[in-house]
Amino acid sequence: MKQKKINKKVFVVRSLGEKESDLNYWLSRTAAERISAIEMMRIINYGSDAATGRLQRIFEVAELASS
Repeated sequence: MKQKKINKKVFVVRSLGEKESDLNYWLSRTAAERISAIEMMRIINYGSDAATGRLQRIFEVAELASS
């Protein structure tokens, strides 16, 4: 996956009474662009290696001792 950079210089101030919705923006984007944005937010929140950062699964076969 291609690494994307976040532009941290953008800053927008809106009043609380402003009714502008982000819904119209996201509806104007293609499905691929929306999924790409979700993936970028996932990486921001959980890191790029979140899928492999979980607990490791170990499978071990133990042989019974015959008595």
